[in-house]
Amino acid sequence: MERGERPWGTYTVLEENKNYKIKRIEVNPGQRLSLQMHHHRSEHWIVVSGTAKVSCNGKVSIFNINESTFIPMGVTHRLENPGLIPLTIIEVQSGEYLGEDDIIRFEDDYRRCEDEEEILA
Repeated sequence: MERGERPWGTYTVLEENKNYKIKRIEVNPGQRLSLQMHHHRSEHWIVVSGTAKVSCNGKVSIFNINESTFIPMGVTHRLENPGLIPLTIIEVQSGEYLGEDDIIRFEDDYRRCEDEEEILA
């Protein structure tokens, strides 16, 4: 299984195929992913522990255990853990291209936007 460490937490690829990828994403308390979008994939997020604060196209929603949301292709979005315990979601990506380089970042707490120097891998 592929596992990645990020400044906000970790991800683990549980299964992948040509047109879908399933990940477990763990976000540390008080951390958030970049405000981003994808050109080639949509995503389904299912909360399995903790509380998720999700921004999708400017609308902010809170999701708890056993709740889910859909992120359409081409829509700006962000995942945040506003809680005191780790947030774990299952992410199901679907599309014709699922590479990690299909991330356009608009805002990032860790300075990973396109024109900024990356200070944390």
